[in-house]
Amino acid sequence: MIVDHRTYAVKPGKLAEYLKLYETEAYPLQLKYLGHNVGWYTSNDIGPLSQVVHMWAYASLADREERRNKLAADPAWGAFLAKAMPMLDSMENKILRPTPFFTPPERKG
Repeated sequence: MIVDHRTYAVKPGKLAEYLKLYETEAYPLQLKYLGHNVGWYTSNDIGPLSQVVHMWAYASLADREERRNKLAADPAWGAFLAKAMPMLDSMENKILRPTPFFTPPERKG
C-alpha cells in the first residue's frame, strides 16, 4: 500500500470558495475514481495558512496511475480544474510507504 499525500496552498481569501467548489464538484469524482480517502484537512490557524492536505491510499503506484488516469479522462474533472487552478498558489505531492513495523488498515474501495 502507498499513500498519496497532497498539499495545496490556496490563494489568500479563496479558501472557503475553493472548499465549496471542491466539495460539490471534485470530491464526488475523486471518491468514484480514486477510492480510499485517508484524510482531508485544512490549516487555518498555525503554520502555513490556507492550505489543504488530502491523502489517498492505493495498492501500488500502478493502481494509483490507473485510477488517476480514469479521473483525468472524465470531462467533469477538467471542468473542475479550470475553475480551481486559478485559486491555487502551489501544489506539492508526496508518495508515502508504510514502515516495516506498521500495518496499515485495510483499504476500502
